[in-house]
Amino acid sequence: MKMRTQIFLITLGLSVAAAVQGQPAQIAHGHLHTEAAAGGLEKTISKLLSSGASPSWIAWSEPMVEHRYQCCFQTSQDWDRSPCGRCFLDDEHRNTAHIDSDSDDCSGLDVSRTLLVFVWFEEKQPSRVRTFSQDCAVDAGGQNVAWLTGVAPAESVAFLERIASDGSAGHGAMAAIAMHDDPSADAALERLVGPGQPHAVRRQATFWLGNARGRRGYEILRQLARSDPSDELRKHVTFALSQSREPEAVDTLIGMARNDRAPEVRGQALFWLAQKAGKKGAAAIEEAIRDDPETEVKKKAVFALTQLPKDEGVPQLIRVARTNRNPAVRKQAFFWLGQSKDPRALAFFEEVLLK
Repeated sequence: MKMRTQIFLITLGLSVAAAVQGQPAQIAHGHLHTEAAAGGLEKTISKLLSSGASPSWIAWSEPMVEHRYQCCFQTSQDWDRSPCGRCFLDDEHRNTAHIDSDSDDCSGLDVSRTLLVFVWFEEKQPSRVRTFSQDCAVDAGGQNVAWLTGVAPAESVAFLERIASDGSAGHGAMAAIAMHDDPSADAALERLVGPGQPHAVRRQATFWLGNARGRRGYEILRQLARSDPSDELRKHVTFALSQSREPEAVDTLIGMARNDRAPEVRGQALFWLAQKAGKKGAAAIEEAIRDDPETEVKKKAVFALTQLPKDEGVPQLIRVARTNRNPAVRKQAFFWLGQSKDPRALAFFEEVLLK
């Protein structure tokens, strides 16, 4: 199943229809009340938490980046049986998938452009953040939900950025920031990927910059690829670039495969090129096998050939095994040809053995 395969939920059964714009299509098994965030998001949350009857969840909606569904599934069998289901706020084992709405499976379905943000508070501190698209039905599990209206996108992003480095709520907060259709989200992710942040936070921010932030996200990644001092971070930038839809992302990956000062980064760039770049990537991989000064990078480039379609990868592996001057590289090519079980590889082995 492709990473970007659409999963769209319409829940059935007992539910409460949404009465306020921006709420889920349905909220099941929840005690919902609305609150205007007229004084600002932070002040409204503080007021709710200090009221003595604080809700289990505080939630609001924002405009969402296009071409995204954020609905739920549990296993691949769930999808095989039916795309219908329900998002459970308290069930972390049920996944949330960030899916393109323009995939083939989405034909004929309406596209939601509204992001739902749910924040769970323990001892008046945010400890979980969950996000869904408005199309999804949400089961609150009998808990209270305070639904805030009139939350400005920049205020939402600022609140989420404040907790994005937190161990418990951080992952959900970062994903929520990335889904906001607002320039403040780009600025927040750029700060979160900055050198003063913990490595885990920076790594997660690179992913969302490539996966969700379009042109501006690519530009930030390109700058990191060129100048970030952390070899480990630049390795993650190669993956983030592979997630970007910007055409120049391939050229930036090729540049990293050729020129990055760290062999580990060059090798990682070659791997993701094989996943993404077609003939352009194959040419860069061949170039690395021929010209990279490090044998370990050459060996990683040989492995990258195995990630190409077989009609491209197997002939190139045979050529490397037949002609490369580096014994370690030839050995690596022989090994991966053996793993391929391709008839062309077997014919090549026969040719070598009969000489």
